[in-house]
Amino acid sequence: MATWIWILIVVLALILGLVGGFYGARKYMEKYLKENPPFSEDQLRQLMIQMGQKPSQKKLNQMMHSMQNQTGKN
Repeated sequence: MATWIWILIVVLALILGLVGGFYGARKYMEKYLKENPPFSEDQLRQLMIQMGQKPSQKKLNQMMHSMQNQTGKN
């Protein structure tokens, strides 16, 4: 086989690997973040206390809901 064919095969394999790896990693991270959210309700409560706010359950629910909506839209 000619050398240019091998070069073409290597370049195509590299491009396909990069594209496939990118989308595979993206799907994996989306699934991971959906199953393991970065903030739990207790962590959010502690954060609000440290900022000097009194965390009511209604406010915690609103913040958790807004965080879930943001991650769902991205």
